[in-house]
Amino acid sequence: MTMRFAIILLAAALLAGPAAAQTGGNAIPTTTISLGTATPGGGFPLYGNAFAEVMNAADPQLSIAPRNTKGSNENIPLLEKGELDLALVAGEPAYEAFAGIGRAPVRLKILTAIYSNPGMFVVRADSPYRTIRDLVGQPVAFGAKGSGLPILARYVLDGLGLKQDEDFKAVYLDRAGDGPAMVEDGRVAALWGAGIGWPGFAAVASSASGARFIAPSADEMTRIRAKHAFLKPLLVPAGSYPKQDAPIASLGSWSFVLTREDLPDDIAYRLAKTLHGSEASFCKKLAQACETTASNTVAAAPRPELIHPGVMKYFREIGVVK
Repeated sequence: MTMRFAIILLAAALLAGPAAAQTGGNAIPTTTISLGTATPGGGFPLYGNAFAEVMNAADPQLSIAPRNTKGSNENIPLLEKGELDLALVAGEPAYEAFAGIGRAPVRLKILTAIYSNPGMFVVRADSPYRTIRDLVGQPVAFGAKGSGLPILARYVLDGLGLKQDEDFKAVYLDRAGDGPAMVEDGRVAALWGAGIGWPGFAAVASSASGARFIAPSADEMTRIRAKHAFLKPLLVPAGSYPKQDAPIASLGSWSFVLTREDLPDDIAYRLAKTLHGSEASFCKKLAQACETTASNTVAAAPRPELIHPGVMKYFREIGVVK
């Protein structure tokens, strides 16, 4: 019995050793940061996972932990309640939240602008639909419930005098990744989406049927911006999707990583320094991350004071702002 007890004690000591070494003595504590993304199959989880990988590799004492959510409309209240440290939020929900449209203005802050979101529809290459007006009365998937995509579509269509839920047979997805198959098998005539390298567009463009994109015409963009000036002219460069030979002009806004209101300045500073010190690595990992730059954040923020003070401290150090 004595020998058996000694063996048990020795095994326990060997098992406990590594954990004790990690937490004791000279070990540097790891800062864990939660990051809300969206439903699987969409652009936010793709970006959020790449963001975490790059940040965690660049700073071993940082642990960015991505978490799937319902998207922008859930991420904002989760940040307000302190249940997330960071979250990805599309431009239109962020605009409404900062402006207090339909709610009290949020006190959240911007960590970084992530990428531009030119909105457009995708249809099968053999589809008879070629303009937004052609899609009136048709079943259209406008994105996942709770995401920012349906909100962007609402503003674009409103600028043309169209109502999303009345002039179209609007479909809202449980998962962003469900949309491409619905276009391919004809359950919907079109899928609405946004951005460069958006997974839904890439999937339709790579399918056997191929894809054709429908964006507002130049005249339509003028009409939309006359009513919703916060939407900006944006360009989807040629080659952003398979067999997309020409650039596509559209309207949209910038998505952001937002922080909870009370994220400490030193943590925000460290995150900004790590992120922007890794811009080249992030760009190599994910094409749309090439837009995640300090200068783009300054340009995309609705107001400078919305950028987190810790981030602004870093931006002053590198000369992006005075």
